[in-house]
Parts: sequence; C-alpha cells; structure tokens
Amino acid sequence: MEVLLSGPRKGECKRLLVLLRDGRESGAITDFALNSIIVIMENANRLKELRVFLLSLSAYRALHIYHTSLADYVSAADVVLNEGLDMDDAIQYVAAVSLGVAAVVSFDKHFDNLKVPRKTPAQVTV
Repeated sequence: MEVLLSGPRKGECKRLLVLLRDGRESGAITDFALNSIIVIMENANRLKELRVFLLSLSAYRALHIYHTSLADYVSAADVVLNEGLDMDDAIQYVAAVSLGVAAVVSFDKHFDNLKVPRKTPAQVTV
C-alpha cells in the first residue's frame, strides 16, 4: 500500500519488493490483505494502478499468497481476545505463526511485543 499510494516510506518498501521479486528474500501476503488492498484502491478510484499491482504479483518469485482458512479466523479471534490486536492484524499474525516466519514485516507497532517479532521493510536484510 505504501508504494501504491506513494506514502512517505515507499523507498524502503520498493527495496523489499525488489528482494521478493528477485527471489533474494521470501515472504507471504494473505488473501485477506489482498482483498483489503482491492477495497482501498477501489475506494480511492485507483483501479488502473490496482490492475497493474495485481498483474505484477505473478512476477514476484518469492512472494506467496497465504489462503486464510476458517480455523485461521477462529485463531485470529483468540488472538484478539488474548493479545489485544484488532481482527485484521490478528489474521496477519495468525498467518505469520502458521507459516513459521522469522518476522512480521510492517510499520504497524501493534505487532510489537508478540511471539513473532516485527521488522520494518528497511530492517529486512538478505
């Protein structure tokens, strides 16, 4: 989203996307996050940019789409109750735990102090 909407930290996000595209770092995005991006871009009337973004996903050698299951949503509800995250953050966190990732890559400080650490895109190194 940072790159699509020309946010202030788009440079570090672009660097991470190059790592994922070239297969030098691996990562995942949930189908839930993709749906959220679709809604945000549609509401911003940025459908051409959205189309380009969606088409570009196939070029990322090391980016995987995590398909959220019903069990994941139930686990996310537990995370909301136990960790205080909101539901959309909890879904991302449950996916991270399920995938056994080293970190959640996000600017969102709500992911701090959890079992899976948070890194910003700039903190991801090869």
